[in-house]
This record gives sequence, C-alpha cells and structure tokens, in this order.
Amino acid sequence: MSLISISAVTAASDISRTDWVRLAPAGHPFLNADFLAILERHGMAGPDCGWQARHLVARDTNGALCGILPLYLRANSHGDFIHDWSWAAAYNQLGKPYFPKLLSGLPHTPATGPRLLVAPEADGGLVRQSLIAAALELVAEQRLSSWHVAFPAADEVELLHANGLVVSHNVQFHWHDHGYGDFTGFLVAFSAERRRKLRAERRRVAESGLAIEVRHGDEIAPDEWPALHELYAATFDKYGNYAAVTPAGFADLARALGRRMVVFIARDDDKPVALSICFRSTDTLYGRYWGTSGNYHSLHFELCFYQGIDYCLREGLATFEPGAGGEHKVARGFEPTVVRSCHWIEDARMRHLIGQHLARQHPAIVDYAAEAATHLPFRKISAN
Repeated sequence: MSLISISAVTAASDISRTDWVRLAPAGHPFLNADFLAILERHGMAGPDCGWQARHLVARDTNGALCGILPLYLRANSHGDFIHDWSWAAAYNQLGKPYFPKLLSGLPHTPATGPRLLVAPEADGGLVRQSLIAAALELVAEQRLSSWHVAFPAADEVELLHANGLVVSHNVQFHWHDHGYGDFTGFLVAFSAERRRKLRAERRRVAESGLAIEVRHGDEIAPDEWPALHELYAATFDKYGNYAAVTPAGFADLARALGRRMVVFIARDDDKPVALSICFRSTDTLYGRYWGTSGNYHSLHFELCFYQGIDYCLREGLATFEPGAGGEHKVARGFEPTVVRSCHWIEDARMRHLIGQHLARQHPAIVDYAAEAATHLPFRKISAN
C-alpha cells in the first residue's frame, strides 16, 4: 500500500490557504493561494480559454496535504509558452488528436520556478515521485496526447527527465544585478557608445512631459483599473493577441497580491497613456503586461525595462525577468538565458521522434544564446 494518496481538485481555491502557505515558496507572486484562483475565477484560466483545472494533491497516511502539482487540461496552446504548435500539426497530419493535453505551469506566465510543491516536513523524493506517477497515469487513463511541465526548477528538470520526459530548451533574456548599486552604476558597466544610446532614450521620455509613477497593487483603487486595462487590451488587440485578463481580474490581483504587483504608469496631464504591469517575489521582478494609447518614442523601453531595473536596484531584487522573447533586450543589459521545459509524449514513437528533434535542436539554442551574449552592451574587460 502506497504511503501517499493522490487526488485531483478542479479549482486552486479547493486547496486551503494554509496549505498553499505551507507548500509554496514564501512571497512568490504566482504560486500562492490567490494568483491561480483569481485567474480561474475570472475565466482567464477557465474552460472558455481552453483551461480546465485538474490540480493534483498528495496526502500522507494521516490525510495531511503534503504535495501539490498545478495541472490543467488544455484545449489549445494559447498562453502556456510551450511552443508545441508544430507537434500539434504533426499529430493532425497523422490523423491523431493532440488536444486535449495536460500542462503543469502558470497560465499566461513564462516564469521559471518550482512545479512539484512539497510540504517541508514530508519525504520530498516520495511525494514528487508520487505526483509524477499520478500525472503519467492520468495521461494514460484519459487517452491524452501528452503532459507538459513549463519552466520547472532546475532540480525538477533532472527528476522529470529521469522519469522519461524529454527536455526542450528556449532562450529568454534576464537582467541580473552584478553589484551595480544604482542605475548610474549599471550604466558605468556599459561601453561608452551603448551608454550614450540608453541615456538618449531615457532623455527623450524625460523631455516628453510625461509623468511616470511607480505604484504597488494595494496603492491602486479598483475604479482605476478600467482605464488602465483599456491600455493593455487595446495594445494586445492591435497586435492580434488575446487580452485574457479582465479589469476585475486585475483589480482582484492587485488587492490580493498587494506589493507583489508593481505597476509603472506614464501620465499625460494626469491621464494614463501607458503602463507596464509587473509582479515580484522576494528576489525577482517579473514583467508581464504592456499597454499604451499612443506612439511615444522610447516609452516602451522606459516602462518595461529601465523603470524595472531601477526598481530592482532600489528594492534589492537580484533578477528581472521581463517576459518571453525580445532580442532588443540584449542591447539594454538583459542576458540571454537558456530555460527548459519537460514533456511526456504518450505515444512512444512520437516521443522518440520529438526527443530526437529536441536533442538536435539543443546545441543550436545554446550557440544562439552564446552568440546573442556577444551583443551585450557591457565594456570588455582586458585580460591584462
């Protein structure tokens, strides 16, 4: 008889706040009792968007909850950042269904972090292995194509790979504090030419007459969110993206997360004209949403990058993850960083083919990250 029993819940709110606090990383903006529950309640991670919660919970022989694996049944790949569209197309060409699939990850959030949450007093190895086995069993029982674990922690990647999941690699661009002290110290590390260009971008914004403010979630009133949301939604619509978060969703996130939500707002005569919405943990700032009502020179760089770096340096945050993609981040001091996801493909032949493809792709991704790093703006230090 197993020492661990596994069951599934259909909402993050079915897991008590006490258990979330015990198992989730302290101060994390996404893995907590509120973030997933709010996204689910407002439909941002609901069936209409192709998300159905099937979170796995582990309990010990006394019935105490000792493990959580966030898990969603997905009807599409929008908002999970797995980049498996070509896999779905291959399945379609073979007359095989790819959806639904299972995903362990954060809806609309490409942030690396733990996915197999374990109580401090529990046998971590046993609980994690039990959660993995239960997810694989769920794939087989429901005849699903696959289970994907998006951006797990490094030690979890190794464990998942040991359990037969194949590993994919991608590149994001992250800022790290290398002891800069303040923004001036950060710029000192730049080459003279790159430093002039960055200062010119910031000067254009400063001379535009726009006022920029930094506010935390608990400093923004609920009735402010419709106007702020309009900036975000209009920008997403302009580029053909789906604005999943509602005004009420933002307001609830702000209320629940408080200082773990950070919003940079540009105003013209007190009217908000652009914003960047970020979230923070105790050591990392995560950039998530950008929106604007106009075309303001360099304002995107100011709100999405420079204000965030300045905030990290003031607040003592070591890392800034501004979101997926964007080679233009390199010239502004964001370092190419290889991130990983893990995939169980139920069909053994497809698993082998996809695994071979990912193995061939890996060196090219590492080379791309290395080549991109040569374009960082920092001064070259002489070996002499």
